[in-house]
Amino acid sequence: MTARDLMTPNPAVITADDAIPKAAEMMKTLGVGVLPVVDDLQHRRLLGVLTDRDIVVRYVAIGHLAGSRVSDHMTRDPLVTVGSDTSLSEIAEKMEQHQVRRLPVVSDDGAVVGIVTQADLAISIGPNDPQLIEQILERVSRPGALVY
Repeated sequence: MTARDLMTPNPAVITADDAIPKAAEMMKTLGVGVLPVVDDLQHRRLLGVLTDRDIVVRYVAIGHLAGSRVSDHMTRDPLVTVGSDTSLSEIAEKMEQHQVRRLPVVSDDGAVVGIVTQADLAISIGPNDPQLIEQILERVSRPGALVY
């Protein structure tokens, strides 16, 4: 299986110039915890990602104003991505190595074409290989260091 087989195609995206409250409302409406951040809605070239955790830790907890932009709070580096033809084993390896639960899938020109999440893996792979899903979940879920 490849990313193409596992991914959620054409995920909702947000631009770096959009306001954080717009991103939070999109996440709430769509029931997602991540939005790829793109240069514009036409080209959809990936600039970063904005997670629900980014909003809580970098926006709410610090007390930023409602007009704050996505670019001020998104994750840029390290930005880990995969291509449509990336194998399941490489996806799992990247998730484990970088301790990420979601991987944007990008085209050769850097445009967002999909996203692979742990939930996608659990739904697609879990019924046939629950041990692999358990292993990925365990390795990605190792506690990180507290950052102050």
